[in-house]
Amino acid sequence: MAQSGKGKLNYRCPSCFMRDLDIDMFYDKDKDEFYCIRCQYTGTEKDVLEKNEMIRFRYGAMAKRITKFDFD
Repeated sequence: MAQSGKGKLNYRCPSCFMRDLDIDMFYDKDKDEFYCIRCQYTGTEKDVLEKNEMIRFRYGAMAKRITKFDFD
């Protein structure tokens, strides 16, 4: 998803991203946390980054071409 405007980087919602939805999170300055308008996920910046890092293992081999399958 394209980032609108300049400024702080937008984060993906970890809960939506696990379901293959690319939803940007919004930042609430008063509560100092990020929130998703689609699934009601809320979390601090540290929490969001940790969960997004855990999800990245799903796409670890996406750029790797697999040509040989050994099922024997």
